[in-house]
Amino acid sequence: MCAIVGVYGAKNASKIAYYALFAMQHRGQESTGISAADDERIRLIKNRGLVTDVFSEESFALLSGSCAIGHNRYSTAGDDSVLDAQPVFARYRLGEISVVHNGNLVNKDKVRNRLIKRGAIFQSGMDTENIVHLIAKSGEKHLVDRIKDMLTKIEGAYCLAIQSRSKMFVVRDRFGIRPLSLGKLRDGGYIVASETCAFDLVGAEFIRDVRPGEMLIFSDGEEPVSEQIFESDYHPCAFEYIYFARPDSIIDGKNVYQARLKMGRRLAQEAPADVDLVLPVPDSGVAAARGYAEGLGVPFEMGIVRNHYVGRTFIEPTQEVRDLKVKLKLSPIKSLIEGKRVAIIDDSLVRGTTSKRIVRMLKEAGALEVHMRIAAPEIKFPCRYGIDTPTKEELVSARYTPEEIAEHMGATSLGFLSIEGLVQSLGEERNYSLVSFDGNYFAGGNAKSPGCSSSC
Repeated sequence: MCAIVGVYGAKNASKIAYYALFAMQHRGQESTGISAADDERIRLIKNRGLVTDVFSEESFALLSGSCAIGHNRYSTAGDDSVLDAQPVFARYRLGEISVVHNGNLVNKDKVRNRLIKRGAIFQSGMDTENIVHLIAKSGEKHLVDRIKDMLTKIEGAYCLAIQSRSKMFVVRDRFGIRPLSLGKLRDGGYIVASETCAFDLVGAEFIRDVRPGEMLIFSDGEEPVSEQIFESDYHPCAFEYIYFARPDSIIDGKNVYQARLKMGRRLAQEAPADVDLVLPVPDSGVAAARGYAEGLGVPFEMGIVRNHYVGRTFIEPTQEVRDLKVKLKLSPIKSLIEGKRVAIIDDSLVRGTTSKRIVRMLKEAGALEVHMRIAAPEIKFPCRYGIDTPTKEELVSARYTPEEIAEHMGATSLGFLSIEGLVQSLGEERNYSLVSFDGNYFAGGNAKSPGCSSSC
């Protein structure tokens, strides 16, 4: 669930990209990078770490130019090499190119093997590198046609920003699984970003979402040119609303906070609990917990304090690190919890490690009962399109019933939002991607072998 940004026609394009990536740090914390173009060449800085760690004031002197693209990496595997950081830069027959990608190509291995047979040499495990090789090896004369040729050979979820020395190309796959929005910068130029929260920070005006199957071409002194490359078959990812997006972002016209509030209210109808207090797992469980408390007519309290200097546990690549970070990350307020029957609301339940620790923590703080409620359906299937659930064996709901999970984690009870409840909370006008819940792998491939690849 990476973040991408593209800035075109701005005096300080790389600095705008930096602030946009800072606003979207929640989408990936393993590495970050920005490449900038000034019509003559592309310059690149990328490394492991957070946005504020990788870039300094000296960085922007190097990253000169009116076009910049950037990336925050969230990986779906344990490799944290700097070689897997983006943007991916290359020199090829037409000059220089740089690419950032959010999503997951489901035919990555097949494409890579074909490229290797044709003499391609790979430096990383990313499916993004396939994209660069396909463009470089295309027989088309112009870059725009090489990009179109490349798009006919990849399958899955992708939002792309592709930068030459003088132009920028932005593409969203025909399913629109990952979000991507277009904005106008206050001092001139344009910005595209994975979430609209980036626009708020840099003072950009939201224009519209990039359409599924659409390519936008940015050229000097011109308005962006739109071309519909593929017929749209819109399946926006429901997980963006459940967990990944920042609550102040607007995706497909829907405010993420309000969507989570509705999920919580619906959860109160479907899985009520006789409790004295409703607590959220901060931060992504807050809106749903507030909705759940409103639905039950029970007090809502921020009874668990989060240490914001510790990153998200779900996106850490190893289980050992996840276990340690849960202990570092959350602390209960004993005076609020002691002697109470509490409902604890989380946005999703994947492996169950965090939830088990939270239940134990609340009981140690003196809770009489701990009722775990999840503001999403049971996650029973791996996602092919970029969520960190590569095998079915890792998904606790794929192996156990809610009653068995509750017993294992020591909770008094466990309840989930139904798939129908989720869809109604989001609105039935869209055919949402619900692959983690219903196993409907609609974007091609064999549903019997849906494992994710090793890239973001």
